Amino acid sequence: MAYYRRMGAVPPKRHTQHRRDDGGLSYEELIGEDGFFADSSLLYHQFIPSAIVASRPWEPPETGTVPNHPLKPRHLRLHDLFPGQDWKAADAVTGRRLLLANEDVRISYVAAGSPSPLYRNAIGDECVYVENGSALVETSFGSLEVGRGDYLVVPRATTHRWLPTGSEPLRAYCIEANSHITPPKRYLSRHGQLLEHAPYCERDLRGPDGPLRVIDEGESEVHVKHRGPGPGGVAGTVVTMPHHPFDVVGWDGCLYPYAFSIGDFEPLTGRIHQPPPAHQVFEGHNFVICNFVPRKVDYHPLAIPVPYYHSNVDSDEVMFYCGGQYEAREGAGIGQGSVSLHPGGLPHGPQPGAHERSLGVEFFDELAVMVDTFRPLQLGAAAADCEDPEYAWTWLDQGAEGRRR
Repeated sequence: MAYYRRMGAVPPKRHTQHRRDDGGLSYEELIGEDGFFADSSLLYHQFIPSAIVASRPWEPPETGTVPNHPLKPRHLRLHDLFPGQDWKAADAVTGRRLLLANEDVRISYVAAGSPSPLYRNAIGDECVYVENGSALVETSFGSLEVGRGDYLVVPRATTHRWLPTGSEPLRAYCIEANSHITPPKRYLSRHGQLLEHAPYCERDLRGPDGPLRVIDEGESEVHVKHRGPGPGGVAGTVVTMPHHPFDVVGWDGCLYPYAFSIGDFEPLTGRIHQPPPAHQVFEGHNFVICNFVPRKVDYHPLAIPVPYYHSNVDSDEVMFYCGGQYEAREGAGIGQGSVSLHPGGLPHGPQPGAHERSLGVEFFDELAVMVDTFRPLQLGAAAADCEDPEYAWTWLDQGAEGRRR
């Protein structure tokens, strides 16, 4: 995100001496993307950021998958994954349950009540949507408070930890990329500013807040997810640093974690039904993220507000239903916390009767986060644990009920 921010103490000129109050030199760390030909930030540490005293294997949670075969649409009930008080012992990193994955993106879910370990994803950026609850997310860039309806975009290799707050579980939908996650290119000027036709702007983005946590708690363990020989090409390592990684006295640049509330997304509407790109919020390599928010709907006198039936000839569609009433899915068992997977190769669309019911409707009170991928998705272990086995047959009319196989 090419939007400059500065926090704490930094020298007037980059790559020059920056002395601490005790007279010692700060250690400059350049964090940059795409071989330093893209966005970057400069962080100034009290201690050498590359120093480690130990390294041991760590097995990240649930990285294995199985194909969606035989091919069919799926409905996953995510709230079934953390029954009772199980969420209290889970944290937002090691407690994640893998739902869907391919070579470009992994989608998981967690209900958490415990602090996470220090964590660094060295594979790609993360976009975490908070369905419910709240948390303080501490990072080497500062802290961010997130709550219901917030996206948190965390750049690759950012050291951070999740600290749930309040009495409710922190319910988070986690989209982990093998690439960077950015606003769509068509929303940006050639210099990186969000343009007038974009459904949000820089004023809507919340960067890390101060003060910086300049602390030294001695040796600190950091869980690092990285590429390796594990299932799905994912491996993990716990590195022990001689000092705490939150020792930054200042930083500046255009690369940092930020939060964005789905409530600040301004929906694009029209006389007839708008296609999914009108709802796009972010993009990564070979996938896009869209959101469907409460909005006025089509105002052509003969409009049909719910979607037409459509075939994802190039992509799989994943919809996370996180608020309101999704009109097109009434009668399918879809509810709060549901995920639907509609794979490429099969047409899909509204449930029977939805078209007629939508005629004359002027407003949809719905909230959903959609991921479209351009390579087939496979099923994680959590998908089998929360699947509704009847969903694939919900487009049958009553007379065809007995013909399903």
